[in-house]
Amino acid sequence: MLRMEHQPLLRGSSSPCKLPSWTLFLAVCAVGIGGTFQYGYNVSIINAPTQHIHKFLNETWSSRYHKELNPDLLTFLWSVIASIFSLGGLCGALIGGSMAIRLGRKGALLMNNVIAILASILMGISFPTGLFELLIAGRFLIGINSGVGLCVQPLYIGEFAPKHLRGGLAMGTSIFLTGGILTGQVIGLRELLGGEKHWPLLLSSSCIPALAQLLFLPWFPESPRYLLIDRGDELSCAKALKRFHGSSEYRREMEDIQRECFALDGEKPKKPWQLFTDPAVRWQLITVIVMTMGQQLSGINAIYFYATYVFEQAGIVAEKIPYVTLGTGVCECLTALSCGLLIDYVGRRCLIIGGYLLMTLWCTVLTFSLTYQELYSWVPYMSMMCVFAFILSFGLGPGGITNTLTAELFVQSSRPAAYMIAGTVSWISFFTVGMLFPFIVNGLKQYCFVVFLLECFFVAAFIFLIIPETKNKSFLEIKKEFHKLNFGRNARRKETELYERRQLQDEFLKVSA
Repeated sequence: MLRMEHQPLLRGSSSPCKLPSWTLFLAVCAVGIGGTFQYGYNVSIINAPTQHIHKFLNETWSSRYHKELNPDLLTFLWSVIASIFSLGGLCGALIGGSMAIRLGRKGALLMNNVIAILASILMGISFPTGLFELLIAGRFLIGINSGVGLCVQPLYIGEFAPKHLRGGLAMGTSIFLTGGILTGQVIGLRELLGGEKHWPLLLSSSCIPALAQLLFLPWFPESPRYLLIDRGDELSCAKALKRFHGSSEYRREMEDIQRECFALDGEKPKKPWQLFTDPAVRWQLITVIVMTMGQQLSGINAIYFYATYVFEQAGIVAEKIPYVTLGTGVCECLTALSCGLLIDYVGRRCLIIGGYLLMTLWCTVLTFSLTYQELYSWVPYMSMMCVFAFILSFGLGPGGITNTLTAELFVQSSRPAAYMIAGTVSWISFFTVGMLFPFIVNGLKQYCFVVFLLECFFVAAFIFLIIPETKNKSFLEIKKEFHKLNFGRNARRKETELYERRQLQDEFLKVSA
């Protein structure tokens, strides 16, 4: 992604399209370090100090009330600490779109870091003060930070990226998310900050990515689309485009934004509930909900749940399993990077459909291998292979493409609301899986993967039948693709109206030039 070489000419362009400039690449890094990186990091680091937090809760309760903490109450308090993150994420998703509209995409991300720093302080001082309530409050706030980041980061990147590189740059969302998970796994090792003495530092280390974003993000401009379409500031939009794309390349993007601005005709950003009653985005909204739920309910959590058991059956010593688990984090990072390199060449449909179909295959194989785990000596190794293969398939398909498509299926006025809906569905699904998953596993055992393989196959079929390819298309062109689904028999009349509007837009742009 960083090689500064020329690509073949794109259809309809008069100049060769380059790979991302250093400005675009560094902008994605500045956005990602305080965005989805925080989500992945904070999901990961809470696992390492589990036993130490249990001990802290017991000691705090004993010193405060002079009696032992009931085991059931201990389980409840730990569940609150672990799950309050999801509640915070849901709240963050609900306010993320509004923050992006009022403060701008860049402004929302910068303000979001204040929440992360406050959360880090609360979690860091919970142990020395003996107040586990501060730990709960900190986890809730860092959940809000993660929810806002998951909403605003892909929104911002999708709006400043050129359309021929939009997929690859938008994959920065998944690359930094998986990078956060891997970093959390490494930092959480007992040799580093996962030990009994240092776990408060581990939880408060979330302030480092926040401070890094506060340091680097102000050097980059606001989203050009936000500046022109939402604020009506054409001069600032042109300056931002020159910074992102260079003085020689920005005009084409400027014309594309002007067309979208003209088509929206001053339409204000919509509220989430308005999208549910808007027939022009009916199938886009259904698509986003299906993809988001499909991503969370695909079985990736079941894979991680069974990973320890699979590794033990393969003969790996229990003390070494955390180090082997790092391999799953490396797998996710590698597939996110691979997906970022392939997405603008292979296309979105091929990757996401292929990912779901491969996950269907690995769920099938894993069901058989777990059923006959003790029958043959080589079966545990097949199970271990399936774990890594499933994670690779997830990262190459739904793990990476879902957020990218959410940005591409909507125009400027609907996009923030769409991300609020997608984020809400994602966090509710995440919480639901966390609550129901233990019962599903206890009831079905290894046959729980039959449920997941059916879900993966259904989502793959839905995407194949409904979603068009969005590679190298503007947001208006993608909107046109959905007209036939949204309006049925009236699609031809709508296309005629759209063609007439396009003609007016071209005339307007010629006059403006």
